[in-house]
Amino acid sequence: MATGRGMQLTKQFGEYSVCAELCRRGFIATTFTGNVPEFDILAINDKRENKHIQVKAIKSSSWQFDAGKFLDISFSSNGIQTINGKKPIQDPNLICVFVKLVSQGKDEFYILRFEELQDIIYKNHRSCLSKYQGRRPRKPNSMHTAVSPENLSKYRDNWERLKD
Repeated sequence: MATGRGMQLTKQFGEYSVCAELCRRGFIATTFTGNVPEFDILAINDKRENKHIQVKAIKSSSWQFDAGKFLDISFSSNGIQTINGKKPIQDPNLICVFVKLVSQGKDEFYILRFEELQDIIYKNHRSCLSKYQGRRPRKPNSMHTAVSPENLSKYRDNWERLKD
């Protein structure tokens, strides 16, 4: 797992590569280098419509998340997790761009709406809990979940999503 400087470089490279691709596709785009909590890039099309974009970049096999940020989860006294539903979405127009850094010219981009990401996290976390009858074996209170490129395969190079 990358730490410190390596993580910062991965994050910056992801944001800048998405910005470059957006410019190639006719958007004016700028990064905020972590200074805006809700999104990483503001992109404006030729109709002056803006898009808020959240970028997640990795060099490894999957993106890591806290399912509790996406789902309403409760715990029983013996550590069994119950998913009560999805949390309300603050920005329904938020676009997520996942970047898997492979090598120059071979990086992978996955483009989807936040609500689609929330659906994937719901499905993955529910599947994990069902394997263990709702109680995670090592850390029952953990809400860790991962999203892999395989989970996002139908969104690969889905730049058309920006036209919605």
